[in-house]
Amino acid sequence: MNKCSLDTLGQHLQALRQARGWSLSSLANAAGIAKSNLSRLEQGSGNPTLDTLWRLAVQLNVPFGTLVAPITMPLGEDGVQVQLIDQGKDSPQVDAYWMRCAPHTLRHAEAHTPGTRESLTLISGWLETGPEGATTQLTPGDTVTFPADQPHIYRTHSDKATMLLTVTYGEQGDTP
Repeated sequence: MNKCSLDTLGQHLQALRQARGWSLSSLANAAGIAKSNLSRLEQGSGNPTLDTLWRLAVQLNVPFGTLVAPITMPLGEDGVQVQLIDQGKDSPQVDAYWMRCAPHTLRHAEAHTPGTRESLTLISGWLETGPEGATTQLTPGDTVTFPADQPHIYRTHSDKATMLLTVTYGEQGDTP
């Protein structure tokens, strides 16, 4: 992520935290990250992982897309890139992303907020995805929807995979 994007993300994250009246320590503890890492991130000098950003969004009780909305370039790590395409404003909240996984990628994603579902349509390549132990193999044109409020994976083989991903968040108060 470039410096301009990091600065923008840091300012947005700080505003979300302060709007809730939370200290750096309280958000860092709740998200399971070091206070110093959160401080660097808010100052625009951190290098957040996708999992860190997801944990912060969950603790702030905002959709992932709301947290990363100010960033106009793909976010990525370990062979995975995601970019927010659009956010719905209705209920339930729906975010749409472009996503690419490099060849030989295995990404373990943490559970999202209760009631969250993901739908993926594979554009190119081959992908295995879904909750750990209950995955589905996709070829171009295939679509799968699965509960994302439990740990799940994205796995490619020798080719990269490109997909459209929608995340539908559970209604406020839903439980799994």
